[in-house]
Amino acid sequence: MRLLAMVLMLASLAVPTAGAQTRKTTPAKKSAPASQRVPAKKATVQPAVTRAQADMVCPSELGLGVATKRRFCDVLAGREATGGVIVTIPPHRGSVTLSFELHNRHTYSEELVRAKRAYRQYTATIGVFAMDNTLIDRAAIQTEFRTERDLFDRVSGGAGPGGVKAVAPAGSEFISIELPADVGEQVSLVGERLTVIRPDGTDTFVSEGRPIATISNVMVEYRPGPPPRKVPARKP
Repeated sequence: MRLLAMVLMLASLAVPTAGAQTRKTTPAKKSAPASQRVPAKKATVQPAVTRAQADMVCPSELGLGVATKRRFCDVLAGREATGGVIVTIPPHRGSVTLSFELHNRHTYSEELVRAKRAYRQYTATIGVFAMDNTLIDRAAIQTEFRTERDLFDRVSGGAGPGGVKAVAPAGSEFISIELPADVGEQVSLVGERLTVIRPDGTDTFVSEGRPIATISNVMVEYRPGPPPRKVPARKP
């Protein structure tokens, strides 16, 4: 009996349990060779939008505002982009936003105001052109003048009381124009038409060289373009 019990005990130790028979080990995944790995895509970082005062060439300076300290530039009627207000467009990626404030021009007369004959309604239209004379967009402003309160600002450098000029910007219209990405290095603002309604009649001005409107606060908003490529110096 002792021998039989020992044989049965040894037999039970030799037989694996059911759990041991069904347990499987998952082999670890082998990493792909370095030559077969797909590199992760780098996120494209867009440059921040820059908004800056525009660099411009003004063929007809009206002057500096007494209250606003702004530079006011007259937009003259013309047929060629080269004769307009030339605005420099910085190196950029994508489109560029050109913005400015558009004003009518009024010649102030205290005598006419007192006589209640100073009323004027101005409607001015200007165009924004590429330098090859392609029209990009137009801007317009309509304002009315009755008293000095209707002026946007007075301009210093004149012979009037307080050293101001008789001609002054009247009213203000904020203009924002999106320029195409391939606009080039410059655009031009050119006057097109000015209509003036007075109590005794109406005048329309389109002749070349005639001031049509005035602009101030000219700004450009853009994403800076890549820096210019460095050309290696030639060896002597």
